[in-house]
Amino acid sequence: MVEYICFFNKDTLIIKPPRKSPVLLRMIVLVFAMVCGVYICSLSVKQTNIHTNTRIEVIERLSRDYVINQVPYLHYPKPKTFSRDECACNPVRYFAILSMQRSGSGWFETLLNSHINVSSNGEIFSAKERRDNISAIVETLDRVYNLDWFTSASKNHCSAAVGFKWMLNQGLMEHHNQIEDYFNTRGVSVIFLFRRNFLRRMVSTLANSYDRHAKLLNGIHKSHVHSSEEADTLSRYKPSINSTSLMSDLKQMELTVMKTLEYFNSTRHIILYYEDIVKNRTKLGEVIEFLRLPQMDLTSRQVKIHKGPLREHIKNWDDVNNTLTGTAFESFLRADY
Repeated sequence: MVEYICFFNKDTLIIKPPRKSPVLLRMIVLVFAMVCGVYICSLSVKQTNIHTNTRIEVIERLSRDYVINQVPYLHYPKPKTFSRDECACNPVRYFAILSMQRSGSGWFETLLNSHINVSSNGEIFSAKERRDNISAIVETLDRVYNLDWFTSASKNHCSAAVGFKWMLNQGLMEHHNQIEDYFNTRGVSVIFLFRRNFLRRMVSTLANSYDRHAKLLNGIHKSHVHSSEEADTLSRYKPSINSTSLMSDLKQMELTVMKTLEYFNSTRHIILYYEDIVKNRTKLGEVIEFLRLPQMDLTSRQVKIHKGPLREHIKNWDDVNNTLTGTAFESFLRADY
């Protein structure tokens, strides 16, 4: 033990305390450092656990939402007729355009096909043998959605959305229950495309039917044209409309649209009207968003045939005007776009 050392001088007595051991000091510093380190580590671990748990919770929630929102609408088809090669990992969305003849579906489909990622394969059920029964219908649908259906619109290898247009009178309404189940099971998104003005649709239908036999364009029938000259030639024919059955005909069209929306209400769908797209092309952006595709400008070479007021396109305009004036369909007489 270190002894006290005393110094005496004339006036003062100085006593120095004993020196402490360096080893003891080192031990005290070491213990203090260890205690601080343990405390800091415990705080860090606690914060890390909180952060990790939160991160896992967020990831799980995002994953769950992604699954709910995307499945079964994302598909990875394996066609029998070719290999998708490097695009095999690219998901594909299925869609079907449900419409009526002369409702702008041909024009609308050319717009969709101008998108680099879309393959819309036309009116595939116009051939009767493909819709003879539900088995034939399902077999045809499977070929389309498996990318084994080839048309001029096919971009099968790297398509991000594949589908076709289906007219209501091509077996769709007769087998609506089975087809609705197929759409829901296979994750097919439905695009309803109708015309608000049934009277204009009627004029277009009658004129197109006449040209099937008359072949006004140099002996060739064309349902759609790509020049104003061809459009003017076809629009010169003015059909006569049966004013006696006109009201019931319009009501039947209206009822058909309502039934279609009811039959396929459970599907993932969007409802479009030809007139709205003509007046406002931003509606096409909604379609691209609906199909979850990259936004881009859509174009078509098709030219509208019957432009201007309807009185210029109906031979018995006075009869039609008198029949519809004062009815729920009176607005059809003056609607223009």
